[in-house]
Amino acid sequence: MSDSFVPDFTPASHGQSLEHLSRPSLSYWQDAWIRLRQNTRAIISLYIVVGLALFTLAGPLLWQVDPALQDLNQISQAPSLPKRALLADPYERWQPIILDDFPSEPETDMDLTLLTAPTGVDTLGEPTTQQIRLRWNPVVGAGGYSIYRNQHVPEGLNDLGLPLATTLGGNEISYEDRLNLEQREYYYSIVPTDGFDEANSYSTIKVVPTIAITREEAIHRGLIEADSDIQIGESLSLRFHPFGTDYLGRDMLARLMQGARVSLFIGICAPFLFVLFGILYGGFAGFFGGQLDSLLMRFADFVVALPFLLFMILFKIAFGIGPGESGVVPMLIALILLGWPATARLVRGQVLQIRNNGYIDAARLLGAKNSYLIIRHILPNTMGVILVTLTFAVPGAIFTEAFLSFIGMGVAPPTPSWGSMCNEGVKTMLSHPHELIFPALFISVTVLAFNLLGDGLTEALDSRMRSR
Repeated sequence: MSDSFVPDFTPASHGQSLEHLSRPSLSYWQDAWIRLRQNTRAIISLYIVVGLALFTLAGPLLWQVDPALQDLNQISQAPSLPKRALLADPYERWQPIILDDFPSEPETDMDLTLLTAPTGVDTLGEPTTQQIRLRWNPVVGAGGYSIYRNQHVPEGLNDLGLPLATTLGGNEISYEDRLNLEQREYYYSIVPTDGFDEANSYSTIKVVPTIAITREEAIHRGLIEADSDIQIGESLSLRFHPFGTDYLGRDMLARLMQGARVSLFIGICAPFLFVLFGILYGGFAGFFGGQLDSLLMRFADFVVALPFLLFMILFKIAFGIGPGESGVVPMLIALILLGWPATARLVRGQVLQIRNNGYIDAARLLGAKNSYLIIRHILPNTMGVILVTLTFAVPGAIFTEAFLSFIGMGVAPPTPSWGSMCNEGVKTMLSHPHELIFPALFISVTVLAFNLLGDGLTEALDSRMRSR
């Protein structure tokens, strides 16, 4: 008889380790949060959104600078370290230097080739952002002088820069410049003339003015106290502008914070309202179905076909808002009235799918009313779609506000928004690019963060991807 296998049912001793597998029970939202945390891009985007909220709400409490305050001594200044200014006397009218013993009229039939470049070109006093005063030695035979200003070294007669003035006589050998002076390098060129035409010779001098401010202006801006003992000629600290200033000398950081309130208010308030209306509209149509559903969806198709920009213009006219005036209210109304159909379609499709599930029929057999079915079963199962839709609607509304403000139909100056700041910055983007870069960067980062967060929520809230 062959040996047969006999199983051993001997109980394991207490010393033996037994493999024990268990998984804690997780709710739908707990499981979704776990999957969201595993998405690095979505979590970084979530941190950016939270940071933008703190920048918008808590930023003005920490950076208490008036966004409308104009710092005329730091117009269109790029981001830089804190600067100091020279306390100067109030401006006094300056009399030009005119030589009485030198002929003011040129000689008859003066040859322009004989006119030499002026010598002794120098500054009078310390050059400041209040004024730069130049003087030079007279040129024999000159009937006047043309003064040019450039921001780089001239490369020839055709590259002398901005023409500032032309003196009326050869004996006037000075000039005072007060045209939009900044703390930067200037190259002044003096060209002799015969009273009509310029010679082919010129002299150039490099001048770097010092920032200057009067006592009255310093007191008005809160830089010093009225009883301060600081003397004329001493230096004092100017307000620090970490993001620079715009073309009116307003602090860019303060304006970005205030602009964030306007842009994010429109970008969050409008989507919240039209998504809420779309939920109610699409949920009502999908739950009751039939001819009512068909009628409601045909009206939604009609709203989709309406041109947004045309209605924006009509609403501005209806509210009596003219050119150059802020159109925030018409923008909100247009976004709310025309933005809900997409949400309604998504929610309707989700409700149509849910209402045919077995647990809905079971609840009906147990006597559940429509209100109970909607609150207990349908709404919780559509929250994922609703959150994703809202997340994608926010960047669309922000971009719409930026576009309308950029073309002058949204938020109008002096009220800042990121779009209106881009509109102002594009005018000076070649000479002062920071005025355009910063608001455009905030728009781009915000839109990208909400889009990536929406992608992460789409994956996290998909029940088919739920961990097992």
